[in-house]
Amino acid sequence: MIDLHCHSNVSDGMLSPAEVVRLAHQNGCTMLALTDHDHTGGLAEARAEADSLGLRFINGVEVSVTWRKRTVHIVGLNFDEKNEKLQNLLAEVRKGRLKRLEAIAGKLEKKGISGAYEGALALAANPEMVSRTHIAEFLINEGHVRNKQQAFTKYLGDGKPASVGHEWTTLAECVDAICGAGGVAVIAHPMRYGFSATAKRNLFEEFKALGGQAIEVHSGSSDKNDCFNYALLAQNYGLLSSVGSDFHRLGDYSGGVLGVSPELPEICRPVWACFQAA
Repeated sequence: MIDLHCHSNVSDGMLSPAEVVRLAHQNGCTMLALTDHDHTGGLAEARAEADSLGLRFINGVEVSVTWRKRTVHIVGLNFDEKNEKLQNLLAEVRKGRLKRLEAIAGKLEKKGISGAYEGALALAANPEMVSRTHIAEFLINEGHVRNKQQAFTKYLGDGKPASVGHEWTTLAECVDAICGAGGVAVIAHPMRYGFSATAKRNLFEEFKALGGQAIEVHSGSSDKNDCFNYALLAQNYGLLSSVGSDFHRLGDYSGGVLGVSPELPEICRPVWACFQAA
């Protein structure tokens, strides 16, 4: 009952940080990390609620990274949230979100869909954290698509009409900032990137050489085969194993159940062992 990857309305989740903690606790969670995108603004609220419930809380964040022209996400765990270098990095990453929204809205306008910029901002609890998820919600609300998946397959996904390439921070800068803040860097949901075996090898080798320590062996609704295959990869590359629901909102079944993750395969070395040792 450990969940080291979930989101609140500080980024693109539905619930407040305290509500996320309460729901995880209700589901039986014993250790939780809140990992909002590029922002640590919800950690204090979440930690206070976790302390009141007796739930072990771990500082977390999910950082957007550009690696070889592809976007990957790196989760940082158990770091000092007041670390200046890390906070400066996160602030720089957040600045790019409004620029990307403007570019996406312009492309949607050319497709006859107006109001995306204002509509997405209105749906974001925090304007500087506006994301493609908020644009997808706008498209759903306006009747242009039926669901989030269709929003990405029709408009927002890579290579689609409203896709906008964006340069986030680099893998080296991200890992350095997380480790420099005393944290553990984790490759988030590696099973979702669609990388070839060669690309995975390159990513894992570079990540480890930079000081990265773990990968998510289970994420969201990934199946048992994914879990076992990535457990083997973690073992092969000498990386620790992490798990997370990637919960965003109630009723979104692309994520897992908040606070609940399957037991890791026996060959895994769990990332939380180093938290307990510390």
